[in-house]
Amino acid sequence: MPTHVTDVQAEFKLDDKIKYQLLKQLPKEKLHWMLEKMFLTRYFEENAEALYIRGLVHGTMHLSIGMEASPVGSIAAIKDDDYIIHHHRGHGHTIAKGADLTLMMAEFLGKESGYCHGRGGSMHIADIPGRNLGATGIVGGGIPTSVGIGLALKLHKSPEILLSFFGDGASNEGSFHESLNMASIWDLPMVFICDNNQYGMSMSVDRSMKIKHISQRACAYDIPGVTVDGNDVLAVYHHISQAVHRARGGGGPSLVENLTYRWRGHSKSDRNLYRTQEEIQEWQQFDPIVRFSKTLLKEQLFTQDEIDALDKECKDRINKAAEEAIQMPEPSPENIEAEVYAP
Repeated sequence: MPTHVTDVQAEFKLDDKIKYQLLKQLPKEKLHWMLEKMFLTRYFEENAEALYIRGLVHGTMHLSIGMEASPVGSIAAIKDDDYIIHHHRGHGHTIAKGADLTLMMAEFLGKESGYCHGRGGSMHIADIPGRNLGATGIVGGGIPTSVGIGLALKLHKSPEILLSFFGDGASNEGSFHESLNMASIWDLPMVFICDNNQYGMSMSVDRSMKIKHISQRACAYDIPGVTVDGNDVLAVYHHISQAVHRARGGGGPSLVENLTYRWRGHSKSDRNLYRTQEEIQEWQQFDPIVRFSKTLLKEQLFTQDEIDALDKECKDRINKAAEEAIQMPEPSPENIEAEVYAP
């Protein structure tokens, strides 16, 4: 069985003093940004799911509903000029890195105006000017690429760092171990971040690895490794910030494991036969958006009216992006081979 949600909270709960300090130190604009990006991610994916049901999205999709705190908390800890590379469940990463919602939705729908001219779709959205170097449908495929990017940053003595995201299943790939080894040897300016949503496709992490936490694998490469409550955006922000500080200061890479949970199946063809509805409902009680909203209300940093207004604004923005994207042109036969490099 996967990690129990109450075990995550008991073992990896962010210290109350640290949380209080963060809430006092972070400007309201930053807290607003975190909540906004989580709302946008949730509504983008719910809208995309509805478009799929209507037959407007071709192929499959991998939703991260319930996982919003991991990409948002992580990217909140870096600068605009820093880079990310991520994976097939990467809509939240793309939104947190500042993607244009309409162009992102257009790519999702296979439109010519999309980020990759409709050729990439859900699993391959990239925004190079936004320092989002994209995702790949190959499990673990982005990890060795991220090492090459990290090496380039170091050789050019660049001030930027890289966040390299992947899932729990990817940590069992040989490329994961080779990449961490090389990044450690070369002290590369990067942070490896595992979005551990408890299942690699339909297999629980407990069945696919003997260790209790993926972060334990960091010790083999003599780099820091930490496991975090990945449904607490402030906990994610705190630990990623420490890893980013180390990387930017020349201390080399770290491995951060964000324990979270996907509410939907692996992809649209997944019928969830390997887990119970009780398990899903239990994790839904620790919705990262609801948790963060309650924290902001408890500390009197936001009013309920402010949160409700932001909620509505984000939902309206996503609805508008979808409406605009639907009206955008399809790729034409005349340029169908453009941007395709294989013969």
